[in-house]
Amino acid sequence: MKRGTEPYDAALDAMIIVLQRWAREGRKNGWYSALSAELQALGHPVHHRSKTMSELLADVCHREWANGAPMLSVIVVNKTNGTPSGQFFELAKAGPFHRTDSDWSWERERSRVFAHYSQS
Repeated sequence: MKRGTEPYDAALDAMIIVLQRWAREGRKNGWYSALSAELQALGHPVHHRSKTMSELLADVCHREWANGAPMLSVIVVNKTNGTPSGQFFELAKAGPFHRTDSDWSWERERSRVFAHYSQS
């Protein structure tokens, strides 16, 4: 599945819907494997450790950022350590997010996501 293709765009739309629901629920254990399983059930085969998963999660953040939302993909965490992947932290430091303040943490970003989507 490649960026810019119809299957990719459909998977991106589905991922946004799933993650917005998880955010409204305040889900703190939104594992990559669980997201992959939900996408698979919706007809979007995205392996939880694939490059496509990373690309989709980055694109979720960019699309939702354009709509005034915090970094939605922060709620997707590793099952073993309960934190987002290294790719998330790289994305957070990059533009347009620039999450480089010393007081920034992924937990605060997650709280911002929960607060934002609980109002939607």
